[in-house]
Amino acid sequence: MSVSYRHWKIEREADGLAWLWFDKAEASANTLSSDALGELAGILAAFEAAPPKGLVIASAKPAGFIAGADVEEFTRIRSPEEARALVQRGWDLFNRLAALRFPTLALIRGHCMGGGLELALACRYRIVVDEPGTKLALPEVMLGIVPGWGGMLRLPQAIGAPAALDMMLTGKPVDGKKARRLGLADECVPPRVMENAARMLVTSGRPGHRLPFAARMLTGPLKGVVASQARKQLAGKARREHYPAPYAILDIWQRFGGNALAVPAGHPASLEAIFRSPTAQNLVRVFFLQERLKGFGKDSDFAPRHVHVVGAGVMGGDIAALCALRGMTVTLQDQSVERIAPAVKRAAGLFERKLKGDRREVRFAFDRLIADPRGAGVARADLVIEAIFENLDAKRALFAELEARARPDAVLATNTSSLRLEDIATALKAPSRLVGIHFFNPVAKMPLVEVVEGAASDREALARAAAFVRRVDKLPLPVKSAPGFLVNAVLAPYMLEALRAVEEGIAPETVDAALVDFGMPLGPVELVDTVGLDIALAAGKSLAAAGTEPPPRLAGNVAAGKLGKKSGEGYYQWKDGKPVKQAAGPVPEGLALRIVAPLVAATRRCVAEGVVADADLADAGVIFGTGFAPFTGGPLAWQASRGKSPIGAPSGLTDGDVVPAR
Repeated sequence: MSVSYRHWKIEREADGLAWLWFDKAEASANTLSSDALGELAGILAAFEAAPPKGLVIASAKPAGFIAGADVEEFTRIRSPEEARALVQRGWDLFNRLAALRFPTLALIRGHCMGGGLELALACRYRIVVDEPGTKLALPEVMLGIVPGWGGMLRLPQAIGAPAALDMMLTGKPVDGKKARRLGLADECVPPRVMENAARMLVTSGRPGHRLPFAARMLTGPLKGVVASQARKQLAGKARREHYPAPYAILDIWQRFGGNALAVPAGHPASLEAIFRSPTAQNLVRVFFLQERLKGFGKDSDFAPRHVHVVGAGVMGGDIAALCALRGMTVTLQDQSVERIAPAVKRAAGLFERKLKGDRREVRFAFDRLIADPRGAGVARADLVIEAIFENLDAKRALFAELEARARPDAVLATNTSSLRLEDIATALKAPSRLVGIHFFNPVAKMPLVEVVEGAASDREALARAAAFVRRVDKLPLPVKSAPGFLVNAVLAPYMLEALRAVEEGIAPETVDAALVDFGMPLGPVELVDTVGLDIALAAGKSLAAAGTEPPPRLAGNVAAGKLGKKSGEGYYQWKDGKPVKQAAGPVPEGLALRIVAPLVAATRRCVAEGVVADADLADAGVIFGTGFAPFTGGPLAWQASRGKSPIGAPSGLTDGDVVPAR
């Protein structure tokens, strides 16, 4: 017998087993909207009236299990009462699911996020499918909110407090195999047997997973100790006034039994405080900005199987490794095998980290990365990426050669950070073929890639470039060819202002402390040391305003060979890859605002000059390209929230491949 709802489908087998398939209407992914939850309440009532032998909840979509709650509905919440009602509905419904008298099982294939994981936690059993796309997470903290539908109660009970707090406070996902190791899943099975495995487990009568005694102590009598340690670690990473949600999660778990509804309205961890906070509003905005970036390239079905990269330096080699990691065949060209070898060595580390030591997958990735000193792969490539040093004549000569050897339909791209595409394209017979695909260092970590449009760039080539960026799981940002594009154009004056403050006698530690307190992931002076003083100086000389002199200490350090982290000394001494810092002195009033002002002004200028299409994309680019404090919503949103007119004029440095590590 089969009964259909708009978003759900029930199937009852002859032996009494029931299957509940989630298939959100008119959507590519399952989300727990109010409509879907309303239907689920009616379905549970039907099962309570006529209990099946067992119930398996699964997704009918290929895109995954459940992506979480409908974030769009968050934006329509207008009062604390509405927020409380939304949480109450999910809390009550999942408690009802957990209380069913018959066994229930969540069959998880693909993403299982937020409310989706909370639903799965309310089931007696969980089976995860062993595929790369299977990821389980409670990422609410990344939206500035808390898991309100039972996750803060049930996740610690399932996997223990330390592991659960790590997942909830960071929002990081776990894959299927780790979910099984943690006890979050009862079984991890291949796709071909998933339905049979679900059928067998849900009817097995096997007791549900139970934590060992010592782990139960950490969720009971010793939870205060665990919470105290977690709170200390959190304080070193995020300030409560910037990111209240992780602190609220700790408070709700420790003091209110994981029930957000039990927190009094006047408490800083209350639903009223969380949903009213500017951080939550801004982080939800950032979520939608990220979704907008993900949308670029969707109009193209371009899926390059073979990528040819020219230049095996840090950028080129790491781009090649990333492409190989994502399943593409990559030929990597440089002047000799010896020049390519360091890139292959770095790739080994990337493959080991990302593929978690799976020898078979690591070997396959290595097989896809091919040293190609003669450039034979150019003729077969769907996409050719140039990543050599920043010299216009060298790039022109190279592209003239590449155009002659490449397939007519291949995309030709440059990873330049400072040269105009129009100047490079003069070497091409068909300049419309050239686009920019500008990665940031470190390639594996930085989420943003600028897709650069030159004056002659073909629209189809740009769409293909954006599609490629999505294929390597990065966020494409369309920008126009201009000095520094967006990210480097706004970072450079920010860094210069910080170095000027140092020239005035303010200690580098004090400057960095001021900006970290502001919300930056890394202080600007440490950032200069990290990327290299020589790079910062070269960028300034090539694109600074006429008559602008670089800071004397910067120039002097470079002349003395003190280049920062890579040489062991710059503005800081470096030991074991970390800067040796003295205690920061008192921060002068207004120092952070002074240093941020040129970045904000440069961002406004990029919008005004059409480098990016609008202010929203500018904010997205600066957040995901520089690490600008996400809780602010981006530099322009932050300025608007302060009710200020444009502040500060950018000065000095306007470019350079200068980006922070994330």
